[in-house]
Amino acid sequence: MSSATLTASAVNNAARRGSALGRRLLVISAWLVFLLFLVLPLFVVLTEALKQGVGVFFTSIFEPDAISALKLTLLAVGIAVPLNLLFGVAAAWCVSKYEFRGKSILVTLIDLPFSVSPVIAGLIYVLLFGAQGFFGPWLREHDIQIIFALPGIVLATLFVTVPFVARELIPLMQEQGTQEEEAARLLGANGWQMFWHVTLPNIKWGLIYGVVLCTARAMGEFGAVSVVSGHIRGYTNTLPLHVEILYNEYNHVAAFSVASLLLLLALLILLLKQWSESRINHLKARAGEE
Repeated sequence: MSSATLTASAVNNAARRGSALGRRLLVISAWLVFLLFLVLPLFVVLTEALKQGVGVFFTSIFEPDAISALKLTLLAVGIAVPLNLLFGVAAAWCVSKYEFRGKSILVTLIDLPFSVSPVIAGLIYVLLFGAQGFFGPWLREHDIQIIFALPGIVLATLFVTVPFVARELIPLMQEQGTQEEEAARLLGANGWQMFWHVTLPNIKWGLIYGVVLCTARAMGEFGAVSVVSGHIRGYTNTLPLHVEILYNEYNHVAAFSVASLLLLLALLILLLKQWSESRINHLKARAGEE
């Protein structure tokens, strides 16, 4: 074997060793960041929540204000997510299936909550529907309260969660094209039949994934809801707001106990996310094989 061949082999071996070393360093760094910024804070939350025993933990969770905050959070999520589901499907259908004037503007508006601070969104609703706002006098005359009540919380939650379902479905529906819908139309199907029997089966896992992300964002929203809620204890406080109030009152054990409840809900949503994501990947792999 020539010296040139030996030299090339040695260079290749050194390159492979360097590549393997770099890969290990990247993996170790990723795990360190994950443990430091994700796992450690979660561990601290659970540790502080159980600091005074399981009895105090459950007392804090089942305290009337905490139960009220949980009910309000679930109610706001239960209203906002289905509305965003309807909007997301309609917007994705329009953007992916039709060409129309202002299409790019619609896509930009869907992404608007990603770039606008939730606090600013809350302030906009106060300026529109507050007592001194644009519609304030009319709402007061008709005994309708939006700010410092459930409607304002739902509106704020809707704003920050608008993009999630639509943004998940738009690329999926664009990739699938319109051939199947056109074939169904030629066979005599109406719009509802095309959606229910053709479009929905193709997008159902992406739809579930978008709903899961939307639910997670709605449940943890703080900024916009904080502005429009008024922080009325036992009435307009969601779980994140209730945690803030308890912490500001130096009731740290109760604050971390309620935060751990939010953590549990987030973990359940994460499991749903992983399940829907695995189904999407499985379907993509099967489509690639076909």
